[in-house]
Amino acid sequence: MLNPEAALPQPSCADEHDAGALSVEEALARIHADIAVIPGCERVALRGALGRVLSREVRSPLPVPGHTNAAMDGYALRGADLPSAGTRELEVLGAAFAGRPFEGVVGTGQCVRIMTGAVVPEGADTVLMQERVESLGKDTIRIGPGRAGDNVRPAGEDLALGQVALEAGRRLTPADLGLVASLGIGEISVHRRLRVAFFSTGDELRSIGEPLVPGAVYDSNRYTLYGVLTRLGAEAIDMGVVPDVPDAVASAFEEAGGCADVLITSGGASVGEADLILDTLGAVGRVAFWNVATKPGRPIAFGRVGGAVFFGLPGNPVSVMATYYQFVQPALRRMAGESIWRPLLVQARCTKPLKKKPGRVEYQRGILDRDAQGALLVRPTGPQGSAILRSMSEADCFIVLPHDWGRVEPGTLVDVQPFFGLV
Repeated sequence: MLNPEAALPQPSCADEHDAGALSVEEALARIHADIAVIPGCERVALRGALGRVLSREVRSPLPVPGHTNAAMDGYALRGADLPSAGTRELEVLGAAFAGRPFEGVVGTGQCVRIMTGAVVPEGADTVLMQERVESLGKDTIRIGPGRAGDNVRPAGEDLALGQVALEAGRRLTPADLGLVASLGIGEISVHRRLRVAFFSTGDELRSIGEPLVPGAVYDSNRYTLYGVLTRLGAEAIDMGVVPDVPDAVASAFEEAGGCADVLITSGGASVGEADLILDTLGAVGRVAFWNVATKPGRPIAFGRVGGAVFFGLPGNPVSVMATYYQFVQPALRRMAGESIWRPLLVQARCTKPLKKKPGRVEYQRGILDRDAQGALLVRPTGPQGSAILRSMSEADCFIVLPHDWGRVEPGTLVDVQPFFGLV
């Protein structure tokens, strides 16, 4: 159980360096060590598998392509008939089309008109593109020098019979669906969807449709969390706004711990609020840590309640999104069975100065661009306050500033995490 005195004084993103805060790397390592892939798999129709995570590798039940075929329109012939110099005339026996192969055999001095994707007829081993052929009538062509074996795709070039086409642990893309369909497979095995419950705490919060009294604000965090969880393919369980009352929070914890794989809260983990979430969780679950050297979102809690992994995020909207993407989403991906994923980082040159204090990793909101030579540039969206949600909406990336850096001058190369790589 958490010692209540251990939660004082409570940290915030505005604090100077806190020697007691976990590094980002240590926090991620502790989360990784405390989670596992959720049990349960299911067979789904291919069209329902987009965005799901493969639980079993997909092996090819046939060679792809299934037959040696032409890589372009031209003439199928014997490589031995290509002249080393000058020209040579060949007899045209017929034509081969995709789905309508030529049934005969190509002999010496003979060829077959062939279209892209058509089976290369028996006896032929080369396709000479039509632009390099001179037609001398319906039954004769003239050819020049060429290279034996050109423009032919051998059977099994893409996939051999029994070869792994897709590894387990992969989140399926549209291209993956097409690949599986090309193998004639209509159902695949995927991990079950992750069940993620979430709620907000705060007496000032109101749901959409409720009137605002003085001092009250509309809760945006549940809508943000619903969006990121839905895009990740999780089953999102919205538990609403829970009052700042220990019994109500404890009841919500116990309910989520009995029905969800993961519980995410927002609010109740910042300065002046920490006792509510952390002390209540300490009574009904386990707190592993709650102070990370990061901005925004230093007071992020991690632990367990019932059968659920617990993440307690700050209340400010930008802090919720930043901590979700940096700490929660990697854990959810792993729990959902996804092993073939790494966050994308690219380098760009910043065009404006960036305020930064040493002693914490900062994730500033940025906008990517290119200069006239095509090199990547990045600029901040403007004020980086953790309550300025509009700046998150305008941004298309995080500018990732390392723990030991201070102020960043224009022209500095910085790491950038594009949002499109985060889902």
